[in-house]
Amino acid sequence: MTLETFPTWLEVNLGAIRHNVRLLRSLLAPKVALVAVVKANAYGHGAIPVARAVLQAGATGLAVARADEGLALRAAGIEASLWILGFVPESAALACAQAGLTVTVARPTQIAALAAAARAAGRMPLPVHLKVDTGLSRYGVLPEEVVPLAQAIVAHPELALEGLWTHYAVAEQPDHPYTARQLAAFEDALAALGAVRLRPPILHTANSGAILRGTGHFNCVRAGVTLYGLQPEPGVTGHPGLRPALTWKARVARVHTLAPGTSVSYGCTFTAARPMRVALIPVGYGDGYPRRLGNGRGAVLIHEQRCPILGRVCMDNVVVDVDHLPAVAEDDEVVLLGVQGAGSISAEELAEWEETNNYEVVTRILPRPPRFYLD
Repeated sequence: MTLETFPTWLEVNLGAIRHNVRLLRSLLAPKVALVAVVKANAYGHGAIPVARAVLQAGATGLAVARADEGLALRAAGIEASLWILGFVPESAALACAQAGLTVTVARPTQIAALAAAARAAGRMPLPVHLKVDTGLSRYGVLPEEVVPLAQAIVAHPELALEGLWTHYAVAEQPDHPYTARQLAAFEDALAALGAVRLRPPILHTANSGAILRGTGHFNCVRAGVTLYGLQPEPGVTGHPGLRPALTWKARVARVHTLAPGTSVSYGCTFTAARPMRVALIPVGYGDGYPRRLGNGRGAVLIHEQRCPILGRVCMDNVVVDVDHLPAVAEDDEVVLLGVQGAGSISAEELAEWEETNNYEVVTRILPRPPRFYLD
């Protein structure tokens, strides 16, 4: 189906994503590898096209959060190094081994399951990574557990301890003391491994914020939100050269004039006090557009101008005020997120309107609006 078939759609600029990869690589020492994080459908941008684009631009591998995400990339013919950063149940070990996925180990029972899977799949030694929980308190093992778990891994000839890593809590914030504390805990764990003559060849701690701040690059970094041209933390300066890759568009479905006393949408939360031109936009929370942006909290762009949302956001529709734009007509382009001429609405601004972050704004967009890819 073509773009004309749909009332709302996303345009993903793969050229912007490739530019962002090259920009991030320019911040690294020549021998530091960059792994692109394409979890959650590449932060809503589309995992398979984005994966191909970042690899073309110089990413040395890919990372996802879950086994099913990695298996989907393999099924699409992507053969690059592919890490799973999150929890993988023992029941998924064989599928991961058969697909050549690199699992992050964080509990002893995974080791035997992965070793057996490597034998069954004929992929030996199967590389695995070990995550150190240095203070984010999510997936991983405590620093004092690293040595015994690493020794348990290397005791299995079917496995290879390829990587050691951690994840920062506040790397985006300059000079926050917690980052230094986490980095020191990671280095202590690395030293403890060295004392028993173990040192994984790949060390990675830096997420997008740490890449920009120059923190803990070691010999590999993991780029996530910055790949998509988004800033890593609200209110914290990122990099001015990043290019946002996502534009969310729709088209005007109806233009009409409200009579005084006429209400808009469910609950009658907005009532016109005077004759008022409004436009119907066929997009709603069934597409992932935030319901909280109703009643004037949010706006869209039409003719490069902001048009406030009237009443509640519905599952499939919103109504906006176009009284200030007499030329608006049916089928005119609407931009919900992105740039339209001199007007723009960023993911960061959408996040501010609904009191969340830009990560949620883009990853929450549902599959119903199709993605169209531009170079």
